[in-house]
Amino acid sequence: MDSNTFSNKILIFSDKLYRMANSILLDEEAAKDCVQDIYVKLWEKRNGLNKIENLSSFVMKSMRNLCLDKLRKNKEINLETALCELKPDKITQHEILEQKDMSKLIKQYINQLPELQRTIIRLRDVEGFEIKEIAFITASNENAVTVNLSRARTKIRNAIINIK
Repeated sequence: MDSNTFSNKILIFSDKLYRMANSILLDEEAAKDCVQDIYVKLWEKRNGLNKIENLSSFVMKSMRNLCLDKLRKNKEINLETALCELKPDKITQHEILEQKDMSKLIKQYINQLPELQRTIIRLRDVEGFEIKEIAFITASNENAVTVNLSRARTKIRNAIINIK
């Protein structure tokens, strides 16, 4: 794989890689460093990348593993999941404030989920990955991903219902 192909096929994931790294590491500078590190590692393996069927999933799984390795080395696993910003049409200031409050509350509940559930809900609901891709990224089977996603959503839904 030459540098142009690498740029066109790998470097296009920079935003997703950064968001994933930042959500896992909770540190913007460390996330930027991890993105650079993963690009170096992928560049070193560039000749074998053409053989990979789903490059997007492979790159995201590599980033997740790199971040988890970094956390394990620091002995602090504390993962967070980001939510998509709500972009509704024609709403009042009061509704905007309510949505921001709810978004913060949901982020807090997501932070309390086990690491695997946090990663799965982020990959599915924020990044839009398919169940099959998430199974590959998390080294799980599709059924386990579906179950964990369902449990994560149920926990968050129940927590929200209990505060009302």
